[in-house]
Amino acid sequence: MGSPQHSVNTFNFRRDINGLRSWAVIAVILYHFGIPGFGGGYVGVDVFFVISGYLMTGIIAAGLNDKAGSFSLPSFYIARAKRLLPALAALCGVLLLLGWFYLPQADYDTLTTHILSAIGFYSNFQFLSEAGYFDAASYDKLLLHTWSLSVEWQFYLILPIILKIVCRISPRQRSLATSILLLSMSSLAICIYTSEADRSSAFYLFHTRAWEMLAGGLVFFMRSKAPTSEINGRLLEASGAVLIILSMTFFDSTTNWPSWRALAPVIGTMLIIAAARQDSVLTDSRPAQWIGDCSYSLYLWHWPIVATMASFELLGNPIAIVAGLILTFFIGRLSYTHIEKGARRKTVNSSTTKSLSLILIALIAVAAPSLIIKHLEGAPNRSFATKVGLILEQAENKNPRLEECRTPGRQPFTKCHYGGENLGVIVLGDSHVPPIIRAIEKSLPKELYALDLSISGCLTIRNINIVTAPKSRCSELIENALDISKAAPHDIPIVIINRASAYIFGPNEPDRKAEIEQPAVYVTKMYSERTQEYLDEIREGIISTACEFAKNRTVYMMKPIPEMKLDVPKTMARRAMIPGKETDVFISIDEYKERNAFVLNAQEEARDRCGIVILDPTPYLCDKGRCSGSKDELPIYFDDDHLNERGADQIVPMFRSMMTPSALPGAKISKE
Repeated sequence: MGSPQHSVNTFNFRRDINGLRSWAVIAVILYHFGIPGFGGGYVGVDVFFVISGYLMTGIIAAGLNDKAGSFSLPSFYIARAKRLLPALAALCGVLLLLGWFYLPQADYDTLTTHILSAIGFYSNFQFLSEAGYFDAASYDKLLLHTWSLSVEWQFYLILPIILKIVCRISPRQRSLATSILLLSMSSLAICIYTSEADRSSAFYLFHTRAWEMLAGGLVFFMRSKAPTSEINGRLLEASGAVLIILSMTFFDSTTNWPSWRALAPVIGTMLIIAAARQDSVLTDSRPAQWIGDCSYSLYLWHWPIVATMASFELLGNPIAIVAGLILTFFIGRLSYTHIEKGARRKTVNSSTTKSLSLILIALIAVAAPSLIIKHLEGAPNRSFATKVGLILEQAENKNPRLEECRTPGRQPFTKCHYGGENLGVIVLGDSHVPPIIRAIEKSLPKELYALDLSISGCLTIRNINIVTAPKSRCSELIENALDISKAAPHDIPIVIINRASAYIFGPNEPDRKAEIEQPAVYVTKMYSERTQEYLDEIREGIISTACEFAKNRTVYMMKPIPEMKLDVPKTMARRAMIPGKETDVFISIDEYKERNAFVLNAQEEARDRCGIVILDPTPYLCDKGRCSGSKDELPIYFDDDHLNERGADQIVPMFRSMMTPSALPGAKISKE
């Protein structure tokens, strides 16, 4: 990626490294295009990190050991910026221009945030604050791949400073090598620990990735001490290639990465670099050299093409994939020839001041319009097709009190009232409660209110724990609700609403890519897989908790809202841009029943054990064998599984049928 095509002073041009770079970028590209056999193709990034570490360490070490004192931090930084920024700025500029015509307001606003983080080289932190790299939502991020450039840049900033300090204390090569070894071991240890505790942080952050680049630095110092024979070189290269190929083949998006597993491609890359075979059939072919030359531009341009294809649901289309690959190589080569090489020609003999000025001009040319568009919150007044605009409006058609009624951090529980002055119904659950509670409010007489007792991500089971959020307040919420229930008049019903299957079986995204074997929630102990013991414990938790509430009042449990898998407004808007394409997003009723069979059975058992009343939204949201994400060609969801206001209105009759006069505290309700 960011590694220079040609070395400076210390190295002759390494054809083996250039060829290795080609295999790395091919692996990443084929992985992102979904080509079978490359489920672990993302390890190409790890290969790039090792290459970059090798080359950068060599440049820095050579400069520091030069008796003439040739190493200069400003010159080093400017050289790296000249290498990375021109093509990156061009990509960001093109996306900004195309986004003006094709991206909806929210996506365009997000793009400007990502552009600023990319050219500021902090996008790894930006994407860490959002969804994970392997999540389905990653396709909405046209610059997601720039996280690795940010990690490299952070390495470029820090490594020369550290080595310069070490060199002043002890200028011997051994001191530099020892410092890199110690730093590498520390970073690897942190990486392994963090990969188990927080996978996203381990994936994105510099200190958990630095060991991979430092590993390249170790190769630099080892090679300078021990030249490799031809036989040993062949053996090293073959061993390294096997490790990398096995990594690409056997790892996939479900693998906890990087963790200790990243040692395989990292060591493999170290072995190939150490072999230094300049005439290898693996790396010295004409195609490998051609691709290696433009690998950085190929890496930059391939992901926006993949993400765009995914947004139009073309990644499963073989013809579209071939076209996308051809376009990637065509644009990548143009970028290399006219932008990378062009920038190099213009600055090769330029002064530091002129080079810095050109870099700043490129940055300002991209950053200034991005800041303006961000200030305009995505420039909502751009002309879009009316139908597309109406569809996208439904993504914002949410309960207007969503933020107001959210319980932040450790603050006291927010107990939002929806309706009149007197308590009419208690509503308990997770993030599916706030989008639906206004439908309950509309089913009540004006003098009564619905009490919102909900926290996002909380399955309604006593003593419930969340694997990834050990300080979750879910159990505290349920105990609080039980106290309220015991104090409230017995004729006030309680409604329990959950997206239960997501906690038990994982997300319902396309192809279930984000699903992990370990259950997300537990009661008595963590489980490494969904054993029968685990399922029995969760089933009993659902039933016994509902029955505890049922001891002194009527309890209603609502069947799960159908999950659409795809973001409904975004998907419908993109489909609306394709003439003749059906815009509706839907799942079959059979798929709904299969997905939620466990939860539905638990609810039925609760009904049989303690008289729980089951509410079924599917007659209002499903018809003719399928559950639709839209009605009258407009979304009824604001994402993939939460109803918007139009969707909530569809199930008002269900709640009205629940609120019979006898069930209401001192009020009568009309049969309208």
